Amino acid sequence: MRKPRKRSFAELVLENKRQILKDQAAMEKIEERLEEKRLHKAE
Repeated sequence: MRKPRKRSFAELVLENKRQILKDQAAMEKIEERLEEKRLHKAE
């Protein structure tokens, strides 16, 4: 049996990005937070 190889940080980031893009609720939450940041910077 082979030992599973460790994934690089870049691979983990890509996998996480794919999961978030599939999850509409997570996308909406991120968009809301970005919008709040933009509004605070505009003040």
